[in-house]
Amino acid sequence: MATETLVSFAVERLGDKLIQEAKFLKGVSRQADRLHRDLRAMQCFLEEADKKQEEDSRVCNWVSDIREAVYNSEDIIDMFILNAQSLRRNFFLKCGFKKLINCYKVGKKIEALQLGLLDISNRREALGIKNIGEGRSRSAENQMLQGLRRSSPHAEEHVVVGLEKEADELVNQLIGGDLRRRVISLVGMGGIGKTTLAKKVYNHRQVVECFPDCRAWAYVSPDCRPRDVYMQIIKQLVFLDDVWSCRDWNCLAKVSSNDPDCLGNVFPDGGNCSRLLLTTRDKDVALHADARSTPQEMQLLSKQKSWNLFCGKAFLDHVDADRYPPDLVQLGREMVDKCNGLPLAIVVLGGLLSRDMSHTEWRKVHDNINAYLAKEGSQTGVMTVLNLSYIDLPSYLKPCFLHLSLFPEDYVISTRKLFLLWIAEGFVLSAEQADQQSMKVTAEVYLNELINRNLIQVVRMSVNARVVECRVHDLMRELAIRKAKEQNFFRTHDIEDPLSSSTSNSSLFSSKCRRQSIYSDMERYASVEHNTPYLRSLLFFNLGHEICRFSQLDFIGKCFKVLRVLDLEGVKVESLPSIVGTLIHLRYLGLRHTGLKLLPLSIGNLRSLQTLDVNNLKQVPNVIWKIQNMRYLYMEGQKYDIPLKIDTLENLQVLSGITFKQWIQNNSSKLTCLGKLKLEGRYELVEGVEFWKSIAKLRVLKSLYLKASEESSFPSLAMDSCLYLSKLDIKGHMQKLSESFQFPPNLSQLTLDSCRLDCDPMPILEKLPKLLTLRLRAESYLGTEMHVSANGFPQLKVLQLFELSKVIKLNIENGAIPWLMQLHCQFSTRISGVDKLSNLVEVKIVIDSMIPSFSPFARFLSTYQSRKYHLYWDHSWTTNRNGQKEFWTRRRKASDCQTCAATGLTSVQNSAVAVEMIGPIFSRWDSTQEKGS
Repeated sequence: MATETLVSFAVERLGDKLIQEAKFLKGVSRQADRLHRDLRAMQCFLEEADKKQEEDSRVCNWVSDIREAVYNSEDIIDMFILNAQSLRRNFFLKCGFKKLINCYKVGKKIEALQLGLLDISNRREALGIKNIGEGRSRSAENQMLQGLRRSSPHAEEHVVVGLEKEADELVNQLIGGDLRRRVISLVGMGGIGKTTLAKKVYNHRQVVECFPDCRAWAYVSPDCRPRDVYMQIIKQLVFLDDVWSCRDWNCLAKVSSNDPDCLGNVFPDGGNCSRLLLTTRDKDVALHADARSTPQEMQLLSKQKSWNLFCGKAFLDHVDADRYPPDLVQLGREMVDKCNGLPLAIVVLGGLLSRDMSHTEWRKVHDNINAYLAKEGSQTGVMTVLNLSYIDLPSYLKPCFLHLSLFPEDYVISTRKLFLLWIAEGFVLSAEQADQQSMKVTAEVYLNELINRNLIQVVRMSVNARVVECRVHDLMRELAIRKAKEQNFFRTHDIEDPLSSSTSNSSLFSSKCRRQSIYSDMERYASVEHNTPYLRSLLFFNLGHEICRFSQLDFIGKCFKVLRVLDLEGVKVESLPSIVGTLIHLRYLGLRHTGLKLLPLSIGNLRSLQTLDVNNLKQVPNVIWKIQNMRYLYMEGQKYDIPLKIDTLENLQVLSGITFKQWIQNNSSKLTCLGKLKLEGRYELVEGVEFWKSIAKLRVLKSLYLKASEESSFPSLAMDSCLYLSKLDIKGHMQKLSESFQFPPNLSQLTLDSCRLDCDPMPILEKLPKLLTLRLRAESYLGTEMHVSANGFPQLKVLQLFELSKVIKLNIENGAIPWLMQLHCQFSTRISGVDKLSNLVEVKIVIDSMIPSFSPFARFLSTYQSRKYHLYWDHSWTTNRNGQKEFWTRRRKASDCQTCAATGLTSVQNSAVAVEMIGPIFSRWDSTQEKGS
């Protein structure tokens, strides 16, 4: 379905272009319109054809022909518009003659394409490809694969590593808890060991004793057939293995929106402690099956556990690998590291290597590990199992997943950048094409879907639980690469892929390639002859720190004239050549961390540009106002505060880095789409009342970031006129904190950074009625104590106190912060009243290793290793980005604790008991501080 999706996007873009570029398409508009209609007609058959590609090479070739026809259509139209724009600038008489010739050539190319489409259409019926909805056939290959994957609880693995704790927790949930019917879910990526763990629990002694005659195991599969499942599950304890979608669960449970009497009659809640345990790759399925139970998310194995599992398979004697040759052990460890903790990959690898213990064989596998993992066991190979997750993706997610193949191995991806790239590529379509405001929101929804399906791993979350950074597992990336190459979606070139004379240019740079990802240095790449004139995306990663000469970048404008995405982030560049301004189809230009100080004036010619991302320029040229399609403008760190006109950019949604002085010189009422604004520089250069009036005119502004320069400061700010503002960040010295009534009335998130306030901010901030998140950071308060009064912060859920070096005490009165769920603070800040925060679920304490009480505190926490403590709280030690130790503890849900059933407590009572457990930590913490132990 990836081809169908990519073609659909391309056809939609082609249709949009015919409308937007009508003035350039005079003379060929009739042919272009007909071509567009023909391509839309072909779309109807692509979904059915995509499903048959695996079975019939002729169908595969047919689909490839359509894809090439669509790509060729895009190329012809884009190049025609480029030439028409070039001729439009020249008013000589001969240009009119050239335009006629240009129209004639394009018309002939379109006619040739239409003849090709007619031939493609004629071949469709011979191949038996039906229209959408006329027929469905299960792939024979998929049927065979599902048969091979069909699980049985009796075929339990003998070598199981690292699942003891998880198994115990699942057993406790199955045999304990309240009387209601519960669905307990195991969630994780393909091959992570969900079925293995489920088998272990199914055959656990306590489970067998608790459900002696009423256990059932059913394999569901992507092709869910309820009748086959129902034959096995009239039991009190049911294990459903491999549930793929919410629709499958509804089908199994007979959930029907048309027949309310049918609701849940297959798995009734009879109040008899019935339990279902299901395994799935999609977290949404788990939450849909039982919203009151917390899904157990499977984790990748640690390095040591990965090695233990490998030894059990490869050396056949578990962890006793010392008596084997050191060279094999070294090769083995390197190969295990490539599996990145995925049990299926480790098991397949170990089984393969156990057949031949020679150094030659192990070295051969080591040097081609991805190929071996892909083909090993044919239908049960690692890539084949992971490919099921790709097949199950809805069509709109497949291009987004393929796009991840552009990023280097183990690369940490900024989600902000990822969203903007997806939008520029055309992968994100809002409900209404004109509704550009929702595209970033839609992109975030796409990302979360891929995360919930365990195709993307979360690296870092924001304070409001949004994903900030992510990465892709190496084997998932390998799957994406394979699929992307099948579609001519992209090519990568890195240091390991030599750009040498021994390798032909044609093999490196196919003329049909649409995207390139460059991992080698710019000089080597620039020296290669390029024959990809229709390249749409060019991204650079992991380059050296050499400064690129001016001429080195000229080839981009000369060779890739219809480029849409150009990302030079991290490339050290002296200056950007003016030829870049000829890339009129460019939508994304990434220049962050390039060292650029100036942009050419020709940047104003990039009329299709949606995103410009650059920082630390000396000055931004006053031509940005010409780029009418600009939506996301990032230009932090300007050195010189010169005038900059931006009020013509009516589509602008994000503006980051404009100075206070530049801002006040524009008419903000024209920026009707601006939702996020970051201002920096000297605040005192603007008149306060006029400034806040200009902000109040922004009717869709949700987020405002104010950053004062070091020599500047903020007076008391009157922000009450900003009715729509919900997020406010202030960084820089504040002479005085505004009164509570001067803050925006709908403020829900506030961050104060480096404000150097002398008076306790809590008496003012605690009166903000809708505040949900408060962050005080980096000397935002210079006093020693803070106090929160009773009824203060009525809705606050997150409180972070970081780098407040002088604050030694925070008093929280009884009844204050009643809804606080997350508390992040420093070890040096003593907090009283924590045991009264009944909704607290997470505490993070940053430990400064220089504090002498670190060791006693750590020893004290180790006393909470008792079973009673673990019934309520999980905890761990981590290291943050600054190298500081963090003690992190999270309270479990009451529904996941045995004690409800064991003690007869209600969930509310159980919650209160759980919070009281954390109180002694802070109490003892106070005493260790006072004694200086």
